Amino acid sequence: MSKTIVHVVRHGEVHNPDKVLYGRLPGFTLSDRGQQQALVVAEYLRGADIVYAVSSPLERARQTIAPIAASHRLDPEVDDRLIEAANMFEGKRVAVGDGALRDPRNWPLLYDPFKPSWGEPYIELAHRMLGGLYRARAAADGHEAVCVSHQLPIWTLRRFCEGKRLWHDPRRRQCSLASITSFEFSDEELVGVRYADPVGATNARATGA
Repeated sequence: MSKTIVHVVRHGEVHNPDKVLYGRLPGFTLSDRGQQQALVVAEYLRGADIVYAVSSPLERARQTIAPIAASHRLDPEVDDRLIEAANMFEGKRVAVGDGALRDPRNWPLLYDPFKPSWGEPYIELAHRMLGGLYRARAAADGHEAVCVSHQLPIWTLRRFCEGKRLWHDPRRRQCSLASITSFEFSDEELVGVRYADPVGATNARATGA
C-alpha cells in the first residue's frame, strides 16, 4: 500500500483596505504580511516529500504557492476546481450587521443559509474540491502534494470528508490564513485529516481572515 499526503493550504493575507468580500474578483494580491506568511509555509513544508504543486487560478493563491513550489524545485500547476466559492456579495462589505447585509434589497438573497442561496451550493463546492484533491493525490502517489485554495472551499472539503453537515457558522471555521489542512491516504482511501497553523491562528470573523 502507498501512503500519500495532500497538503491543502489557504492563501496568505490579502491587501484589502476597503475590507470587501473579494471572492473571485481580479486584482486582489497578497499584502506584505501575506507574502511573509507564504515564506513561513514554504519553510514549514521544506522537509516534506512534495512532488506536485497546484493552486487556484486567483492571484493570491498563485503568489502563495510560488515559494512553496520553488523550495521543492517544482513548476506549480493551476486547477480551476480550487477556486474561491462563487458569491453574489463580491465587492461589497459583508461584516455581520454591516454593509450589504443591512440593505433590505439584499435580504431575498439570504432566504436559505443551508444551500446557501447567496452563492455556490455547498455540495457542488465539496464535489469540485474533492475532484481537485484526488487529482493531486494521483499526481503525487506515494509522496506528497500541495494545493493552495481558499477558506470556504477548504473548510467545506474538510467537513465533507469528515462526514459532517456542510452548512455551518462561518465564525467557527478552523482555516486560518496560511493554514495547512493535510489529507492522508492509504492507496486511494482517505484515512486521516490533520491541521496546522504555521503562522498562528487568525480571526475567522474578520473579512478575508
